[in-house]
Amino acid sequence: MIEVLYFAWVRERIGLPRETVDTNAATVADLVIELKAREDRYAAAFTDLSALRVAVDQKLADFDAPLAGAREIAFFPPMTGG
Repeated sequence: MIEVLYFAWVRERIGLPRETVDTNAATVADLVIELKAREDRYAAAFTDLSALRVAVDQKLADFDAPLAGAREIAFFPPMTGG
């Protein structure tokens, strides 16, 4: 089980701020594939991965990051300065 958090427009498209997911995904990208297959709202949220950032256990990561031992994954849009 892994805790998945959604922020900003990702949360709006999916309709949840967080959920616990039972997955056998080896990487973040594998998890995204599983999530996209669930429903259209997930597919809409993960259509363009270049518009998303991911953190694994609160550390920025790439989509090819391994999930072994991870407890939390967060998806959010890129941050802008200002």
